[in-house]
Amino acid sequence: MSDGILAGNLFAALPAAAAEEEIFDVLVERPALRIERIVSTGQATPPDTWLAQGGAEWVVLLRGAAGLRFEGEAEPRTLHPGDHVTIPPGVRHRVEWTDADAPTVWLAVHMPA
Repeated sequence: MSDGILAGNLFAALPAAAAEEEIFDVLVERPALRIERIVSTGQATPPDTWLAQGGAEWVVLLRGAAGLRFEGEAEPRTLHPGDHVTIPPGVRHRVEWTDADAPTVWLAVHMPA
């Protein structure tokens, strides 16, 4: 019998070394909501590539460091643990860099437009 309680630790099972790709773990998924843990180990968005979602995304950096850049900005925003950003639907952005020496852990909340 399941009581619907989900539990875990956001810092469990982090890679000991750099991985080829970021690791995405969906923690909660409902029709209008998705919460995921993202673990980066030096990854960045490919050059000349921009990301944009159909819905809003709120991200908070929990561990590590990253550079997040929005289209039209000359320099990336450096994110440290505790920094959070709301990315409106359709806004073009890219991850310029993530810490290559230790895992960078993000929590991302995806919401409808």
